Amino acid sequence: MHDMVIAIAKWLEGTSWGLMARESPWAYPFVQLIHFTGLSIWLGTTFALDLRLLGVGHRRSTPAQLAQGLFVWNWLGFAIVLAGGFMLFSGLATAFVDNPAFQWKLAMFVPLALVWHVVLQNRARTWKSPEAPAIAKLAATGEILIWILVVAAAVQIPNY
Repeated sequence: MHDMVIAIAKWLEGTSWGLMARESPWAYPFVQLIHFTGLSIWLGTTFALDLRLLGVGHRRSTPAQLAQGLFVWNWLGFAIVLAGGFMLFSGLATAFVDNPAFQWKLAMFVPLALVWHVVLQNRARTWKSPEAPAIAKLAATGEILIWILVVAAAVQIPNY
């Protein structure tokens, strides 16, 4: 399995976008900027809802209304994160594949953080009362902690 992953990583590094990300003096930092911008949108809208579920901030809208209002921005941010992350990965795929911090980031991101996020976002659209239920508060706290762990793993990945 590892040999197949390395073969795919080498192929990605040889693509035009992989070569550009790796060899251009401005491409990698620019794509990193795009990735971080998407991350700011993604986590900003995510944490806005999580904090609302925890009772922080103005209560002009219910959790359901806020979740619906932030939905497009949240997933737009995610799309930018995904595209930017793929471009960053493509340039240095073989280095990332064996990097423990990258492995931890992916291991927490896909099966835990992303699934948790989707479930919480879907459930939040059903909480129509101004005060979120106790389970929502627990879920919001869990989501914040999980994303902090994902970001902590990400910052441990060496900047090439």
